[in-house]
Amino acid sequence: MIEALQFEYMQNALLAALLGGIACGVIGSFVVVKKIGYISGGIAHASFGGIGLGYLIGVNPLFCLVPFTIISAWAIGIISRKANVSEDTAIGILWTTGMALGVIFIGLTPGYVPDLFSYLFGNILTIPRSDIYLMAALNAFILAAVLLFYREFLAISFDEEYARASGLHTLFIYLFLLTLVAVTVVMLIRIVGIILVIALLTIPPSIARQHIINLVPMMVFSVVLGIILTLGGLWGSYILDIASGATVILLLAFAFIVSTVIKKIRE
Repeated sequence: MIEALQFEYMQNALLAALLGGIACGVIGSFVVVKKIGYISGGIAHASFGGIGLGYLIGVNPLFCLVPFTIISAWAIGIISRKANVSEDTAIGILWTTGMALGVIFIGLTPGYVPDLFSYLFGNILTIPRSDIYLMAALNAFILAAVLLFYREFLAISFDEEYARASGLHTLFIYLFLLTLVAVTVVMLIRIVGIILVIALLTIPPSIARQHIINLVPMMVFSVVLGIILTLGGLWGSYILDIASGATVILLLAFAFIVSTVIKKIRE
């Protein structure tokens, strides 16, 4: 593994694992605490429309993926709060609509569509340096937003009704939190793909929550855990010559099982 780091694609994969671990640890903690994992899955699958749009107009899909995913997150949040529609119904509508748009856009794209499989199932080894710079910028935005709005996110995550009664503009804060979830989803798609992104977003924080109550230590532990397990999956996929995204998720699932057993033994 050490000798492989001389290659640029392995260096990019290492940087992507570090950046992805930070994002999923911080935002994933809010997702787990607020129990919006299903919404995160809906946002991830709706983002396929942005990928298809990028291919159709001939630009890097990530540049279309970011605004498309954010708009999808807002739509899910607003429809579930303002329309007379249940949250799971709103998620299902946007989930399937985004996927359908992606299929149509890709069908209209002339010629062969490269790297589509990596967006669906992830391939951390194919991430170019340009995407690393974009991921770093998105990570900086996420961390700055959490530092500025930490108390507000904390309020709506644990007791949204009380936060609303206290005068907090909960809808705006909720939509901003979904925006950060959308940005995190964009980062993680290049690592594990649309299909598997919800696992990387929720499993490390879920493991941390089994052993830690306070949110900030939970975030820190989630970040460390996400980085270690992502790097472990990358190393395993390199050794075994198998899909990197699937290897990362299987390692995460194994870690969750071990953590659950340890928690039961301690209890």
